[in-house]
Amino acid sequence: MSFGGLLVVLVVAVAAPLIVGLVPAIRVPAVVLEIVLGVLLGPSVLGWVEIDAPIEVVSVIGLAFLLFLAGMEIDLERLRGRTLRLAALGLAASAAVAVVVGLGLDAAGLGNGLFLAIVLLATSLGLVVPVLKDAGHTDSSTGQLVIAGATVADFSAVILLSLLFSEEATGLSTKLVLLGAFVAAAGVVAAGLAWSGRSMRLNAVFERLEDTTAQIRVRAAVAIMVGFAALAGELGLETILGAFVAGALLRVVDKEELARHPRFAEKLEGIGYGFVIPVYFVTSGLRFDADALFASPSTVARVPLFVLALLVVRGLPAVLYRPGLVDQRAVVAAGLLQATSLPFIVASTQIGLEMGLVNEANTAALVGAGLLSVILFPPVAVGLLQDSGQRGPTAAPAYSR
Repeated sequence: MSFGGLLVVLVVAVAAPLIVGLVPAIRVPAVVLEIVLGVLLGPSVLGWVEIDAPIEVVSVIGLAFLLFLAGMEIDLERLRGRTLRLAALGLAASAAVAVVVGLGLDAAGLGNGLFLAIVLLATSLGLVVPVLKDAGHTDSSTGQLVIAGATVADFSAVILLSLLFSEEATGLSTKLVLLGAFVAAAGVVAAGLAWSGRSMRLNAVFERLEDTTAQIRVRAAVAIMVGFAALAGELGLETILGAFVAGALLRVVDKEELARHPRFAEKLEGIGYGFVIPVYFVTSGLRFDADALFASPSTVARVPLFVLALLVVRGLPAVLYRPGLVDQRAVVAAGLLQATSLPFIVASTQIGLEMGLVNEANTAALVGAGLLSVILFPPVAVGLLQDSGQRGPTAAPAYSR
């Protein structure tokens, strides 16, 4: 087994944030540069790197970690009241618009209408959270509202995809039962974690082992993440749902421990953002099929159409957030961040392609639109937030430019 390809991917992961930090003129998040460099080095352009077993394995873990850490960013104490109502209202508006847009795309022969509606409904929480985090806006009103909106949208899109278009050949009623079983299992695990948190003896052991080579809290958290992802897969649901739920569950149940042990979260972020997540982003670029995209002018022309669809479905409903935001610039920033989508598009279109819901040309155009959304929308949104009344703490160079 060769690790040469993985080495190139990791070199890209190191180089991308350094380039963004050293060259101020590059006003894009580092994750965007990671994806773009993946496209350039991959089979579609230079052909220097192909996805092999080591890259595939680390990339899958990276996607799980991305959703896991995104789930841990959810502050349920703030995800309620007006924030939750506005997020839910925005999702309802997005769902209604998505159905209309999906049916229009279906009539134009671009794929299954309901499937396209679900694809357009999601926001890349795993991309938006790092951008907001490094720009210092996760705790601002806009940041929390965008995270809330992205959370309910991603949850809804993943669940709808699992129920309506899962590759498992089971009926809707059976899938609902399986989803109920997953929720019940999550409740049991939550109860077990809550009980263990009250055990003085167990807590003493965790305290003793957490900063040794055992790294017991990190091992337990990773086991929970993998366990939920595996359970979701066994039940015919999407594994990304399991990873996200695991992170959210850990945040809820272990919130006091996270507050008392801030290095625990830093260790998880070190594994995620320091290793496996960049591999996933670079690999997303490697997967990009430029040949299918540029096979005909009509396919290329569909890219801006799908970008517009993302803006209409997820960006436009952000006007409903106006009561909870500082000014119009924050509203536009929220809309642009909500319209940022790529990982879900990549994952869902692969399912749609295998099920005959969308063809290769439209799959490439959708992925191209998602790629453009992550290149164009976050930098503009961060700039608008910095110009508005919401200024976060010190921003990391890789995302604040």
